[in-house]
Amino acid sequence: MSEPIIQVRHLTKTFGEGETAVHALDDISLDVHPGEIYGIIGLSGAGKSTLVRCLNLLERPTSGSVMVDGSEMTRLSDKELRLARRNVTMIFQSFNLLMQRTCLKNVCFPMELSGVHKAKAEARARELLEIVGLADKADAYPAQLSGGQKQRVAIARALATDPKVLLCDEATSALDPTTTASILSLLKDLNQKLGVTVVVITHQMSVIEEICTRVAILDGGKIAEEGEVTDIFSNPKTDAARRLVYPGGVGENLLSGSRTIRVAFNGGTAYQPLIASLAIDCGVKVNILGADTHNIDGKAYGSMLLGLPEDENEAAKALSYIRSQPYVTAEEVESHG
Repeated sequence: MSEPIIQVRHLTKTFGEGETAVHALDDISLDVHPGEIYGIIGLSGAGKSTLVRCLNLLERPTSGSVMVDGSEMTRLSDKELRLARRNVTMIFQSFNLLMQRTCLKNVCFPMELSGVHKAKAEARARELLEIVGLADKADAYPAQLSGGQKQRVAIARALATDPKVLLCDEATSALDPTTTASILSLLKDLNQKLGVTVVVITHQMSVIEEICTRVAILDGGKIAEEGEVTDIFSNPKTDAARRLVYPGGVGENLLSGSRTIRVAFNGGTAYQPLIASLAIDCGVKVNILGADTHNIDGKAYGSMLLGLPEDENEAAKALSYIRSQPYVTAEEVESHG
């Protein structure tokens, strides 16, 4: 595997001093590899926005190191940092467009700051607007655009300096589900066509499952769990991960006194009607206590909690049948008495 394009080591960030100090980030270490779409997720207050702002030094870490494309960001002079930020651009939930400028001029803005000749900047801006599907909006103003269109202009502007890394801080949180899907599709397309590495900050697990390959789950300023999205969806190991993968509380409603199993779907090409098949093939009925399954790239991931029959023979028959199915694992879990 190639060298990470982002290396974060023992990163901490504290706001304030003494008894009123807030420890937003606590000993964060992670790697992001070139060309991947990496997710950072957590509930409100987990520290994810602080973390992404530390990646391009909009927020200066209290301690630790941030290496981006071979440069130790915390050691750069102000001039060097400005140059480095051309390689690490950012889009925001609130779009941050300049309202008095047309879409074309908004996209030109970072190139103006970099000293690009006006004609060359405008030609590149038109190319970028076409890439994001807004070639016909070059002369429109942000106030004339929908939320999704504003975010597309913001993405075009972020790409104006040909960055290696695109940071997305809750970039779809202000958008409706259909528009969110189109923006995520655009980010995936840009990642594949331009090779830009994308870091997605979000509180929505649906965003992670849609486009990310790996994810770090933040909880209370620490990384609770990190790994392949498919692994974490099929088998979350920490409470923080389970809260995000099962937002409806699956796993908290176990029946007292009954045998309960957790069935994990680990990437079967199609979701089979397991419970119906169990009843038909074995004549065994089970209680569905909770379910949360996801379709990631056409494969099934997620979990079900099932209450087994009280009869030991029936329970054993059900467990044996479930464990014989491809891409399915099953383990007994403790009930809360």
